[in-house]
Amino acid sequence: MTTVENYRFPGVFQIIDKAKSTLATQSIVPGQSVYGEKVLTIEEKGDFRIWNPRRSKLAAAIRKGIREMPIQPGSRVLYLGAASGTTVSHCSDIVGPQGIVYAVEFSARTARGLLQLAESRENIIPIIEDARHPTKYAPFIAGPIDVIYQDIAQPNQARILSDNIKVFGGFGVWGLIAIKARSIDSTAPIDDVYSSEMATLDAQGLEIIENVNLEPLEKDHRFLVCRVTEGRF
Repeated sequence: MTTVENYRFPGVFQIIDKAKSTLATQSIVPGQSVYGEKVLTIEEKGDFRIWNPRRSKLAAAIRKGIREMPIQPGSRVLYLGAASGTTVSHCSDIVGPQGIVYAVEFSARTARGLLQLAESRENIIPIIEDARHPTKYAPFIAGPIDVIYQDIAQPNQARILSDNIKVFGGFGVWGLIAIKARSIDSTAPIDDVYSSEMATLDAQGLEIIENVNLEPLEKDHRFLVCRVTEGRF
């Protein structure tokens, strides 16, 4: 018998089938499969989309045991590096109709799927722009941001996050970042790359609350949970 239970965070669930469990989010668009993921209909509870931690850094971080998950029902999220919308779609499920996801993607070709996704989900606002220049898309962001999530494969990842927080954030704003070491430096020791990025975040006034190694779900990736704390930004 297949059952669904609340996971450790609001808006995140686990599907249990024959003693095996998988992460899932409850779809705000009944029957919709965004990227080929399985959709299960649980009687009297609705449709749930399987959330594969090998397809999403956020799901990987949850599976690896992060203690803080600031993306919750009603959250206002700025998502940097949205690509075609795989993880964005699950964030959309989590924040629900009362929340919003501003999804920034630089590549117009990659963003085609994101644009199609936004047509069926009113809480996703796609923005085709370069995350390195937050002032360019600031006019499209209405109201305060609770969480800035970043998953970008290029150098200066920590700097990009902090620059966006300076434009859209302030005291209490959360930052989530998947650091892709080999996109920053393909030859330097992995730990040196991580240390450098964390030092940049600290110097910019962000307190690193959690530091999770995503191996073996994601090779050469660390997931950091940060927050702007009083007197540091």
